Amino acid sequence: MQLLRAYLSLLVTACKQETPAAAPLLPVHTAVAQSISADTGTKYSANIVPYAQVDLSFKSNGYVERIHQVKNPSGGIRNVDQGDRIAQGTVLAVVSQQDYIDKLQQAEAQLARGQAEQEKAKLSFDRVSSLYSTQSATKPDYDSAKAQMDSTNASVSGAHAQVSEAKVALAYCSLRAPFNGWLIKRSIDLGSLVGPTTNGFTLADTSSVKAVFGVPDIFISRVRLGQHLVISTDALSHTVDGRVSAISPAADQKSRVFSVEVTIPNPKDELKSGMIASLSLDGGRLQQSALVVPLAAVIRDPAHSNGFAVMVADGSGDLVSARLQSVDLGDTSGNMIVVKGGLTSGERVITTGVTLIRNGDKVRVIP
Repeated sequence: MQLLRAYLSLLVTACKQETPAAAPLLPVHTAVAQSISADTGTKYSANIVPYAQVDLSFKSNGYVERIHQVKNPSGGIRNVDQGDRIAQGTVLAVVSQQDYIDKLQQAEAQLARGQAEQEKAKLSFDRVSSLYSTQSATKPDYDSAKAQMDSTNASVSGAHAQVSEAKVALAYCSLRAPFNGWLIKRSIDLGSLVGPTTNGFTLADTSSVKAVFGVPDIFISRVRLGQHLVISTDALSHTVDGRVSAISPAADQKSRVFSVEVTIPNPKDELKSGMIASLSLDGGRLQQSALVVPLAAVIRDPAHSNGFAVMVADGSGDLVSARLQSVDLGDTSGNMIVVKGGLTSGERVITTGVTLIRNGDKVRVIP
């Protein structure tokens, strides 16, 4: 009877357990495969950045007592500020130097004292050494004089190092421009208390600039170091030439594209940091009528190592099923890519979270 009661109790408890909640569906975005007419080559959008840009930081502690002055277009002079052209070696700011001057003078005084003691020890050693050579001085006297001279030599070497260190610290009170460039930012004012790593200025070298853009893995083989490319911008009426100077060895984890840099000579400062440029990797042309999908929708085909696929959203409304569909790809046009086969116009493809979805999964389409 007790066993029967225990069994019934367990049965009732099991019946009362709630059914586990279903896992939430993955939210995704979709895009419609559509036909477009295009007569442009495989183009990419690039961002213009300086060839070099550095944050100039202080190394010495103290209050800013001077900032580089420039002529004001409206008359008079003013502190240097963003947009000003800076020559290499220009002293942009000076930290109060008195403490460092005092330390240098102390180190020089210590050096002078050490040199005097060194000279005295050397004369004593020369005298004892001469007496020792005629056996008029004992060996302990000779050893003592030699030890004293060696000690003063070491003291002088240490004093020289202290003077050198004090000079370097004094020099660091002046913050200098390491190259010719444009001042992007000034972060200090007269009287600002600064210390090591305090950022005072941001300087950019735009004698050359870099056009940075992303290339998907299916086209990265078309890019090579030293490759000549033609770049155009809306800001300039003419095109400019550049060469590929860097190719990222790994794709970005989020966008899944490889970063490519094209270095462009900019002697007239026509190209500014932040401009948007466009360029073409080759002279290929798209067909007059081509079916395209976003690049973000394309994944590697798990059934074919060298093939590609997309996830088609089957169904209507918000809840759809993901279907893996192999596709034959063509050239790119901006952030779109031509699909030569495998899709028809009007089909919806999933563009976000594609790598997280398996064939047949249910997903939720969000606007």
